[in-house]
Amino acid sequence: MIRRALRARTAQVAVAFLGLVLLLVVTGDLFAPQDPLAQDTSAILQGSSAAHWLGTDYLGRDVLSRLIAGTRVSVLAALTAVVIGAVLGIVPGMLSAFSGKVATWTSLRVADAFMALPFIIFAIAVAGLFGNGLFQAMVAVGVLIAPVYFRIIRAAALSHAGAQYVEAATLLGAPWWHVLAVHIWPKVLPAVVVTTANLAAGGLLVVSSLTFLGIGIQPPEPTWGGMLASDLGYLTQRPFGPVAPALAIMGTVAALNLLADAIRDASGDAGRAAEALRNPLKREVADVR
Repeated sequence: MIRRALRARTAQVAVAFLGLVLLLVVTGDLFAPQDPLAQDTSAILQGSSAAHWLGTDYLGRDVLSRLIAGTRVSVLAALTAVVIGAVLGIVPGMLSAFSGKVATWTSLRVADAFMALPFIIFAIAVAGLFGNGLFQAMVAVGVLIAPVYFRIIRAAALSHAGAQYVEAATLLGAPWWHVLAVHIWPKVLPAVVVTTANLAAGGLLVVSSLTFLGIGIQPPEPTWGGMLASDLGYLTQRPFGPVAPALAIMGTVAALNLLADAIRDASGDAGRAAEALRNPLKREVADVR
């Protein structure tokens, strides 16, 4: 599946870009030309130069260094939400495909109730209730992501629950966990991968929106959303200031979506099962904006 997906030129470009992003997440401190928190009042709102490739912000801090430093926080926060959602949603979704009518109806209604909640507003409320921390907000987003995983994985598992090889394994006395792990999980894996890539993109948009609003990470710690918010206040002095963080957000989201599309096309119907509920996070961000 992955090999077939990587044959597409768009997937190769997406993987290359995401590889660069992950490299900055892991070793970003080594590539930052300057201290991202260091202020220089003699170099406020400067344009590109040999000393500051992307210029400086309103406190004289190097924009490139802050952009690199903000990569780790922004990406890891989005991945945290996705991992929480995957842990809470994948296994229950697979189990729901083999549950009774009452359990299935109840689980679907609970999933629908959580999916109806607005992601960003719910995250802000949780952060305000349990402390203005990005982790608290990402836990809230992860809880709301879980029903998306639940529904998609349940739909993918249902399409294979009545297969002859599943019935044969059950008749031969295979335990339910063996049936799920050996016969169902490999079939739903493409849907899991596609959904994860799409939700990671949506999670990054939510993280950027929250930090743009000042939720979670407080200045002077750099984040892509926080940089975008601060640069918008100085458009007269630096009209191209918001371009760098905006391109970082847009580029990463686009790369994740391109990779998800390539994997979906390579995996056929299994991957397209995830497309039916594709990324409500991005719709939520669009509604808020």
